[in-house]
Amino acid sequence: MKAAYKSLAIIVGLLIVSFVLSACGSSGPKRMTIATASMGGAYYPIGTGIAEIVSKNVKGVTMTAEVTGGAVENCRLVGNREADLGITNANTAYFAYKGMEPYKEKYDIRALGSLHSTILHIIVLDKSPIRTVNDLRGKRIAVGPAGGGSIPIFTDLLSVYGMTLDDVKPSYLSYEDGMMALKDGNVDAALAAAGYPTSAVMQLTTTDKVRFVEIDPAKFDELIAKCPYYSKVTVPAETYKMDTDAVAIGVSNVLIVNAKMDDETAYKLTRAIYDNLAALSQYHASIKQVTLQSAAQSPIPFHPGAEKYFREKGLIK
Repeated sequence: MKAAYKSLAIIVGLLIVSFVLSACGSSGPKRMTIATASMGGAYYPIGTGIAEIVSKNVKGVTMTAEVTGGAVENCRLVGNREADLGITNANTAYFAYKGMEPYKEKYDIRALGSLHSTILHIIVLDKSPIRTVNDLRGKRIAVGPAGGGSIPIFTDLLSVYGMTLDDVKPSYLSYEDGMMALKDGNVDAALAAAGYPTSAVMQLTTTDKVRFVEIDPAKFDELIAKCPYYSKVTVPAETYKMDTDAVAIGVSNVLIVNAKMDDETAYKLTRAIYDNLAALSQYHASIKQVTLQSAAQSPIPFHPGAEKYFREKGLIK
């Protein structure tokens, strides 16, 4: 009898060990993250949409969107493998890939594809005496978060006016907080680098009339000659209930991953995102600008998995 009990105990023990090993060996959903920006711009809702589309369309993957400092920080996060995907500006991606300012090292990042265009909102209240970029000298400006995409663009713009950030009084606030500071009179102007319409500015227009600070046409041409990744983007007056259209600095956005991501995962992510652009546009209207043709352009090399996708579509050789 004792021998029988002993044998039974051994069998039960083996079954338990087998079950535990099986449970430990089974893999649940692969958890991935996408680095976006502060709330109030376009990156966060677009990143949320990408995360939900990937989670729905890539078997075995669950993705979440993370609030970050924005475009500049996202290259570091992806380059250091602290985030799986990231959204950044085309110029910022190029700087990170090459190890140029504001970066002190090269980051091994690759593109999955391009997204919408970001524009630099330089917003003042309509009653403000500030009309042009020259008028910003010495003024209090909410320049966006320290790791955000607004600062490099604004710095480039100031350079053609012979100015630097030292010539203004910067406050490093999220886009949403910056617009609220403008409303409350705590700053004279506020920046937001985001696709339009952006919620931070939209929220301000519910109570206050706003306008863009004007960029002198000759200075705009000088900026584009110096930094060819920028373009002129016309923002229709009705976007923010303005009296006239505004002309703003535009730069395309890029979806980036680390170069070490395996090819199959990169391919599946690219396919899920760019096969579902219509669904993604429901998260932010700026995605309606994106086509497969525009997505197949990048300032940095594509990841081989993304290359495979765009090659299948006949968009790259």
